[in-house]
Amino acid sequence: MQFDLTEEQSMFRDAVAAFAQRHLAAGALERAHSDDYPWEVARMMAEQGLIGITIPEEKGGLGGSLMDAVIAIETIASVCPRSADVVQAGNFGAIRTFAQFASDAQKEQYLAPLLKGDGLISVAMTEPNAGSAVTELTTTAVPDGDGFRVSGQKIFTTHGTHATVFLVYVRYGPGTGNIGSVLIERGQEGFSFGKPVRFLSGEEWNPLFFDNVYVPKDKVLLGPGGFKQQMSGFNVERIGNTARSLALGRYAFNAAVEHAKTRKQFGRALCEFQGLQWKFAEMKLKLDAAQLLLYRAATNADKGLPSPDETAIAKVACNRAGFDCANEAMQVMGGAGYSQDGLVEYCLRRTRGWMIAGGAIEILLNRIAEGVFDMRFPQGPAKA
Repeated sequence: MQFDLTEEQSMFRDAVAAFAQRHLAAGALERAHSDDYPWEVARMMAEQGLIGITIPEEKGGLGGSLMDAVIAIETIASVCPRSADVVQAGNFGAIRTFAQFASDAQKEQYLAPLLKGDGLISVAMTEPNAGSAVTELTTTAVPDGDGFRVSGQKIFTTHGTHATVFLVYVRYGPGTGNIGSVLIERGQEGFSFGKPVRFLSGEEWNPLFFDNVYVPKDKVLLGPGGFKQQMSGFNVERIGNTARSLALGRYAFNAAVEHAKTRKQFGRALCEFQGLQWKFAEMKLKLDAAQLLLYRAATNADKGLPSPDETAIAKVACNRAGFDCANEAMQVMGGAGYSQDGLVEYCLRRTRGWMIAGGAIEILLNRIAEGVFDMRFPQGPAKA
């Protein structure tokens, strides 16, 4: 059992940190408050080998481990929290599921621009009446010749205002066994967008409308029976969510530490007051404990897919630690933490959203309880 990074991992972390300080530190505040996707950052990261880390070399990626990607997203977030979104999109999100299950022709068409930072793939899963109960989705894929006609609506789609291609969860027929996914490009006939809406985090999303959109069979990612495969890939996305939550909590914590060492009141530095010392001790405990759970989930996954149980435990711990520490950091810093000329308030808003996105904490607690009792606890009504 080893609790330190390997020599190779430490060297990788240091190289990523040097890149971040050189290219990302100066514009961190501006990126946090920009509505645009940081395309220039994505292209720089692609050149640095920070996109496609978790994708096997034979599929065009770098063949690294999930732990390598966690190190990358944590290190980038420690310098530029907004740019961590690029690491998420390029390693943990829909790109990972796509690379895992796409055909050779699909990878040839879409994967190259994604790995260069020129494209962006978004998963379209949530619907107005299918959130945590994703199996109740109603977007349909009806056979039409050699392809399908897709009709339905999606909401809360991450990067929906910027993505070039969408991995859309669809229903081929009744029941969970008939859920799969298709690929639909921006600008495709019958595919339209509603008015953008802003989250508390500052990110924008817009409703996606599919009006009898034709999808040829070569754009089917997973046919009927693909739901479990899709959700296994979703655990990788949760690891990215988990790592960003913790990283932004730590960013706020570090900012508050520096503030407490230099800010004076009543003739003393803030860090000399015992009440604040205890706050920092509690924050440190939460951050370090959550990080161990994150590293366990990532390390045990190796280059495969992480354990649903370990992922759920890590996400709950890191979501809570990230938000609690950002919240306490803001309290310590007062108006300085609450103002938008710094990034602590940004970290607070982002970490709050991740307690909902990627699996709400309550749903994950249900999943953890199932592991405790080695039983399934369906949330739907009992079958007659």
